[in-house]
Amino acid sequence: MIDPILRDAETKMSKSVDHFAAELATIRTGRANPALIDKIMVPYYGTPTPLNQLAQISAPEPRLLVVQVYDKSQMGAVEKALRSSEQGLNPASDGQVIRVPIPPLTEERRREYVKLVRQKAEEARVAIRNVRRDEMHRMEHMQKQGEVAEDESKRASGRLQKITEASVDKVDALANRKEHEVMDFAAGAALFPVYGSDCLSSLPPTPPGGGEATRVAAEMNSAALATK
Repeated sequence: MIDPILRDAETKMSKSVDHFAAELATIRTGRANPALIDKIMVPYYGTPTPLNQLAQISAPEPRLLVVQVYDKSQMGAVEKALRSSEQGLNPASDGQVIRVPIPPLTEERRREYVKLVRQKAEEARVAIRNVRRDEMHRMEHMQKQGEVAEDESKRASGRLQKITEASVDKVDALANRKEHEVMDFAAGAALFPVYGSDCLSSLPPTPPGGGEATRVAAEMNSAALATK
């Protein structure tokens, strides 16, 4: 009777991890990624519609997105939606496709995005722990009702804790990788200025298990400065 509860918990936690991964895809790293704009809403004959339902989006170059709108009569609406989005984009249309250059990130914007990654990661951790709490309550209720033995309930609690820890580890890994991408100075050294490693000093501390990517990025940046 306990196994369905554990499977349910694992499914819910996996959904929290997947949701977090989807949110990370919308955070800019300075590289072109169709996920940056595919959820931008476009008024399509009066109905707000995600861009990925109206166009094919590709990234032919590291800093360029190309939008091929299926219905050419909607080119203007798509271009306007891209320009008015919060991404700070400057799309250009030639009547056939819309080209969207991805500008390099400033130091300030990088710090903002790292903070956002950490905020979203903590929200995902909280969601996972809330699932654990709810399923623990279910098992405790079953034990009180005599539906499961105390020993079985304790073993299930241990298994639930391991599932929780594994899910949190996935969130940490995703967050670390995204921080590394956002703060990847080495990849963009030729395209925008190198900043001192103190650019991370104003960021809040990363929860245990996170932040290694940021420290690596800072070390990479310090090395780049040393060679200048």
